Amino acid sequence: MEVRLKDLIANLQKELGKFGVIGLIAFSIDLVIFNFLRFAGGEGVLFEKPLTAKVISVLFATTFAFVGNRHWTFKDRNRSTLRRQYTLFFVFNLIGMVISLSCLWVSHYVLGYESALADNISANVIGLVLGTTFRFWSYHNWVFPEEVSITEKN
Repeated sequence: MEVRLKDLIANLQKELGKFGVIGLIAFSIDLVIFNFLRFAGGEGVLFEKPLTAKVISVLFATTFAFVGNRHWTFKDRNRSTLRRQYTLFFVFNLIGMVISLSCLWVSHYVLGYESALADNISANVIGLVLGTTFRFWSYHNWVFPEEVSITEKN
């Protein structure tokens, strides 16, 4: 039992590390695209539409994250169909995006913090932490679940 718990913790740490690397790259993609759309040249093409800019940047980052997580982070996990995995991944990322957008919406429209710094803190710090916690849990348990043998169920 003790060895199994140590293996479980070691595997979880390994997955979290890989998830973190993929997440940092996806975060960078999200951050660069979001800021480019909002602030390139002072006022970017979506300067007046922060939520639209965030949706677009998240879509690019999500596509990268799916490929990275499927083929590296959770590569040793049970594989279901690509359609099922991508659909679940997309749905859980949509929920994660709503978490991030909610933070941005509250900060920008309810609290009136409209600066680049405020938008980035609300969407890319607070929203990121909350959304990432949810994403790891959902990927680990639902998108890329461990295969459980019949003997382990008993």
